[in-house]
Order: sequence, then C-alpha cells, then structure tokens
Amino acid sequence: MNGQGVYSPRRKSNLHGFAGYRKHYELVLMFLPVVVYFVIFKYIPMAGIVIAFKDYKIKYGMFGSEWVGLANFTKAFATPTFARSVTNTLTISGLKLLFGFPAPIILALMLNEVSHVRFKKTVQTITYLPHFLSWVVLAGMFQQLLSPNNGAVNAVLRDVFGVQKSIYFLGDNHYFRGTLVVTDIWKNVGWSSILYLATISGIDQALYEAATVDGATRWQCTRYITIPSLVSTIVIMLILNVGSIMDAGFDQVFNLYNSAVYKTGDIIDTYVYRYGMGDMKYSLATAVGLFKNVIAFILVVGTNLITRRISGEGIW
Repeated sequence: MNGQGVYSPRRKSNLHGFAGYRKHYELVLMFLPVVVYFVIFKYIPMAGIVIAFKDYKIKYGMFGSEWVGLANFTKAFATPTFARSVTNTLTISGLKLLFGFPAPIILALMLNEVSHVRFKKTVQTITYLPHFLSWVVLAGMFQQLLSPNNGAVNAVLRDVFGVQKSIYFLGDNHYFRGTLVVTDIWKNVGWSSILYLATISGIDQALYEAATVDGATRWQCTRYITIPSLVSTIVIMLILNVGSIMDAGFDQVFNLYNSAVYKTGDIIDTYVYRYGMGDMKYSLATAVGLFKNVIAFILVVGTNLITRRISGEGIW
C-alpha cells in the first residue's frame, strides 16, 4: 500500500525480489557455486563453437584461424562414417528409451507394493549401487562376465541352457546393441527410480484409504491413483530423455566397443572423439558436435510442445 492507501505492485515486486534475496542470503550463497560452475564450464566454453566455422590451427588460435563458413559441416556430412554414426546413435538411444525409460517406473511401482521394510530397503540398496560405479570399472567386469571363453554368462548358457556355441556379446554386431541396452538398464534403473519413489511417497494416503473402503483392489489403486499421480514426473523425464536421444552414452560405448563392432556401435560422440582427439581435426569434430547439440535442442523444444498439447504438462 502507498501513502494514499492504493496498492502498489512495484513495491511488492521489489520486496519479493532484491529484499527477498537479502533476507535469505544464506540460500543465495549456497546456490552461488552452482552459478559459477555453469558460467565457467558451460557458458564460457560456448565461445568455442566458432571453431566449427573455421579452419582451426593451433598456432593461430580460435579467433585467428581462417573463416571457412559451413565447409566443415559439408565435409562431415560427406564422410561415410558420419551417416553410420548418426544411425547408430539414434538406434541405440531409441532402444534405451524404449526399454530403459519404463524400467525405473516399473521398479518404483513394484517397490511401492512391498510391505516388508527391510526387504524393500535391501532391494533399493542393491539396485542403487551400480550407479556409483564408473563405466571404466564396469567395462572390465563385463568383459570378464561376457567373455566367450571363460565368462560366467556363456558358462551358464552352455551348462544350463545347452547353448553349444559361445556368444561374443562385445564382439558381434548382432548382440552388441542389446548388450549396451541391458547393461545401461542394470546400471541406472535403481537410481532413476528414486524420483518416482519420491513422487509416490508424496501422494495423499487418504486417496488409497478411500479407494480401499470402496472395494478397490491393489492393482486398481495403482492404476487409478498411483500412475495418474506420476504423469507429471513421467512427462518431464520423457522430455529430458528425448532431448538426450543424440547422446547414446559415450562413456559406456567407448569403454565397451572395439573395431569389430564399429558397424553397430560407433556413435556420434565416438566419431567426434576419433576425429578430434585422434586425428586432430578439431574443426570437423566441433562441427559434428554442434550439429548434434542443435538437433538435441530441437528435440527438447518439440517434445515439450507435443506433450503440452496432449497432456497439458511440460517443462515450460
């Protein structure tokens, strides 16, 4: 209110803005390292995008190198391995989205139905643990487990299921993509289910009590209360996952693939790594990386628009 008793929206805006930051300065200071991190490691490096449009020479630097326009993009698109890497990226990411996205939702719903607290916590702990292991460590484990000669998986297939011919999971193009999908789900399903479990824990228990009084079964409670309550979270995670569809998981693929499975395992990120770090074609690698990020941005915006039209939910 001003001196004449008239409400002043500007006064309220200032109070909830700058004054609010001063009042809660501890929270602002806690958030400051996050801002600094993104500025230093995310926004400042974006200046390097200019390399995609130049014939980059180390001795001339990023801004002193010759400007070549879209020549690097044309050269990249003309290489036969580029089309293969894009196809492999979309295929592997699509399979991970198809089978990996529902996995944590199903796990969260199953854990929600477990009444034995100790058993529930044990399962959660076991499924969470793989997330904290790097792909460097896991690659060594899987190479031993999936070895065609003395690997445990092939031993079980041979002794229990009678499979006589050893399977080269990491060296056969027919099995490599499936191996990537299965190992990725195994590593991340527990960690990814945390968000859904948190959402489920926030559902009003009175809804379940009322449904039980009306004679609803546990499946009906899940179908008509739990799952609809998860829709907002599912939509947001779906948008983020679709935005990452051009990122098939560099750490995983780089540590598990080899020259025998380039046909089905070479993705955009490994393509960029080979040309950028291996052959030192920095301009070409930057152009491909920029192409990938532009497509990812378009996918995020497009998916957000589609989900808002269909369900009314979205990130913005």
